[in-house]
Order: sequence, then C-alpha cells, then structure tokens
Amino acid sequence: MAQATARHILVDSVEKCAALKEEITNGSDFADVAKANSSCPSSAKGGDLGSFGPGMMVPEFDAVVFSGAIGEVHGPVQTQFGFHLLEITSRTE
Repeated sequence: MAQATARHILVDSVEKCAALKEEITNGSDFADVAKANSSCPSSAKGGDLGSFGPGMMVPEFDAVVFSGAIGEVHGPVQTQFGFHLLEITSRTE
C-alpha cells in the first residue's frame, strides 16, 4: 500500500496561506514558518505529520499528497479545517 510523509501549515484564510507560501518560496524554512503560524498541533514539530496511507487524511489532502511532486510546497489547499500548505517529504507506491 502507498505511504507518504508530509508537513503542513494550517491557517484560516487563503490570503494568509498564499503569503506564507511566498515567504517559503523566498527562502524561509518551512518548519520555522509552520511553528510560527500553523494552527494545527503538528506546528510544534514544524508541521510534520509523520507517515500515513491513502484515506487517513481528508480527501483534498490525499489528492495532493498522493499525486503531487515530492519536495515542493503545494497549496493553498482548502479543506473543512481551513487552508493548508503541504510539502510532501516522501512517498512509496
């Protein structure tokens, strides 16, 4: 079964999400930005969600994590929780 590891940042607006993505694109460290801005408890670990399989996260999240490019920051991705930036750190098929 496919497995992935990813980090994410969760915020309450698409504008905030886009601004943080630009900050990361301009050289800020993803983990530092997650610790300072994410409303998810994973922020304490730099947004690290650990390893998970398909169906363990919300569908919008899975769609990106199991098809997007590894090592790139994806988003904003809207879910029922808010707006996410996602970085896929590894994936096995």
